[in-house]
Amino acid sequence: MPPRKIIIDTDPGQDDAVAILLALASPDEIEVLGITAVAGNVPLPLTARNARIVCELACRTDLPVFAGCDAPLKRKLVTAEHVHGRTGLDGPDLPEPVMPLQDAHAVDFLIDTLRREPAGSVTLCPLGPLTNIATALTRAPDIAPRIAEIVLMGGAYFEVGNITPAAEFNIYVDPEAAEIVFGSGAPLTVMPLDVTHKALVTKPRNDAFRAIGSPVGIAVALMSDFFERFDKEKYGSEGAPLHDPCVTAYLLRPDLFTGRHINVEIETGSELTRGMTVADWWRVTKRPANATFMGDIDADGFFSLLQQRLARL
Repeated sequence: MPPRKIIIDTDPGQDDAVAILLALASPDEIEVLGITAVAGNVPLPLTARNARIVCELACRTDLPVFAGCDAPLKRKLVTAEHVHGRTGLDGPDLPEPVMPLQDAHAVDFLIDTLRREPAGSVTLCPLGPLTNIATALTRAPDIAPRIAEIVLMGGAYFEVGNITPAAEFNIYVDPEAAEIVFGSGAPLTVMPLDVTHKALVTKPRNDAFRAIGSPVGIAVALMSDFFERFDKEKYGSEGAPLHDPCVTAYLLRPDLFTGRHINVEIETGSELTRGMTVADWWRVTKRPANATFMGDIDADGFFSLLQQRLARL
């Protein structure tokens, strides 16, 4: 099988960085056509910076990185420096990027690539708010049937929110964008908090990253060291969840995940439940299914995959 062509849409974020590194460590299965940055965990200048830092950490300065939307479609940007630190990649001491940003806007790159590549050959992998993806779908509706699949990290159902009682951060930041994406008709696979909170970086797992001994392994361990302080205090968990790498891991090992094909609607009208992913897990409505919502993960298999692949870089 030829490698699966993907575009990573991201707002790095330590866990975004690990997701990107896992993709770049797997060239036999994944061909990254480009990385598009969006405002989310930190503002756009930092997410575009951080995406290039991660590419340089993986020695992939050839990979095109595009800056995209700097604010949600209809709302003021909410960021998460309280989780990810001032830069979004706090933890390791990584040099400023040398590789340039591409001149084109991320949305133009998304549209042009989906129109140029054969229909059904490109998978979109959003790791942050869905502003870039929704803007592309709105500006060029013809691309929707050309998308092979959208595999995203976002939402929650039983676990509910991490930024409000009802909402997960990525969906909360731009619920109008999420509503467009979930209503686009493109095949959707979703990694909600219910899955990602089972992918915890415990001390033995982080020690295994550090034991790789390479700049990548050490950087990932230091990112996790920083990232986990917030989650361990908030949830009383034994480590931090690695949210976004679940997207990449699904592309490589879908057998690590189980879920259901259900209807998912996005709440945009209520300030109390803004950004809630109303997931009809028990199929109590007659609304048509529009997303495969994952519910469980083989965490040991996930971390074994991560350790093996990151050791390649």
